[in-house]
Amino acid sequence: MPSYKSWPVPYFLDPATLALDAVISFILAILFAVLVNAEAQAMVAALLGDRRLGAKDRHHYIAFLHLDPVGTLCFLVAGFGWAKPMDIDAARFSRPFLYTVLARAAGPVANLLLANIAASLVALMRWFGATPLVFEMVVGVNVTMAVYNLLPLPPLAAGEILARLLPSQPAWILSRLGPFALLGLALLDRLTPGGILSPHLHPLVQSLYGYILGG
Repeated sequence: MPSYKSWPVPYFLDPATLALDAVISFILAILFAVLVNAEAQAMVAALLGDRRLGAKDRHHYIAFLHLDPVGTLCFLVAGFGWAKPMDIDAARFSRPFLYTVLARAAGPVANLLLANIAASLVALMRWFGATPLVFEMVVGVNVTMAVYNLLPLPPLAAGEILARLLPSQPAWILSRLGPFALLGLALLDRLTPGGILSPHLHPLVQSLYGYILGG
């Protein structure tokens, strides 16, 4: 029976070791991760005052509509990525900066909550002698996504918060270049011996993954 180390964490597609069950599990985990990340931001923004009845980007719970092209490519390249940026109008908040921070932080927090729910299902399935491969992958992808949101580049949560602290012109430039900078860093990390981001972030991902799964 597989242990919680069934997949490399963070997981990324490696042509030399591709397996159909891993690819399917990875794709499903990505869909779950972007869905909860985006909808959590939308829900918290609405609760704090940014309500938009009939908004097409919110509360539809269709994961495919939350996929961001560059973010999805980054998932495939490096095992982390992001959902389509959720439009949040800070002018609707009574405390614009604080409530924007809370709304953006809701995304990675939701990823960690989903990882814990999936870990409970992993434990239950192991107890019944089943193979919880998909749920193990859901834990890994959501933990990876949550940790990488610490990077200060939009559209990741820390980057969106940083952009709020900058003057309008630098913030606009950072928001436009951020996704491509992240993709470039992900590619460099894969191609550079020893990596660039991975030595700093992967130990945290792996520690959280093992802690959540009780390993």
